[in-house]
Amino acid sequence: MIGGRNAEMQVAEPMPTTPELRKHPARWYWLVSWLFARKAVSEVVATRVHFNASPEAVWNRIMFYEEVPGRPPFLLRALLTHPVRTEGDKTRVGATVRCAYRGGDLVKRITTVDPLHSLQFEVIEQRLGIEGCILTLGGSYHIYSCGDATDVVLITNYQAYLHPRYFWRSLEALLVNQLHSHILRGACSAVLPGNSAICPAVAESRTPQCAPPGGLACTISQSCSRR
Repeated sequence: MIGGRNAEMQVAEPMPTTPELRKHPARWYWLVSWLFARKAVSEVVATRVHFNASPEAVWNRIMFYEEVPGRPPFLLRALLTHPVRTEGDKTRVGATVRCAYRGGDLVKRITTVDPLHSLQFEVIEQRLGIEGCILTLGGSYHIYSCGDATDVVLITNYQAYLHPRYFWRSLEALLVNQLHSHILRGACSAVLPGNSAICPAVAESRTPQCAPPGGLACTISQSCSRR
């Protein structure tokens, strides 16, 4: 989603002036990184949503963030560069998908394709200007049959550099949860055009199960890792 496995922290540069910051938005991330980046911490954000649709219907409409039609929520527009398109095949293990953004791109490599059950990928290249703050390592979609309906768990794995973590973790979780919600609502619109029959379900644990309708939520787990 937002990163690259082998990317490194940016080399320190002279602090940009205010006009430069306005001209190059990515400089804001450089400044935040320069002020708050410390030892990397691995984070996981998972969002579970309940679809009133079959696993087959949901599987056929799985999409990446860069493929979702419509305007992203305000927070995503404000903090992330705008996605443009994808190029590649996400239905085959080993295939790569290039995701183009305005002023940048990232490349995802498909690692698991289990029809009707799971789609997983790793991010192998990323150039979005935020590498000094967050590096996304990969993501996955997990589909679980719940009678006549379906639960989908969308997971994002990333490295976070900004400290103190008790502050930045909450902001990151909000951003990733917004991104997950946008993707899953896009999938719902494709599965059930004109029907908002998407029932968000609370993700209370890392073990997915059929869940009743409730409030959209995300779970976070973290562990320290070396940069």
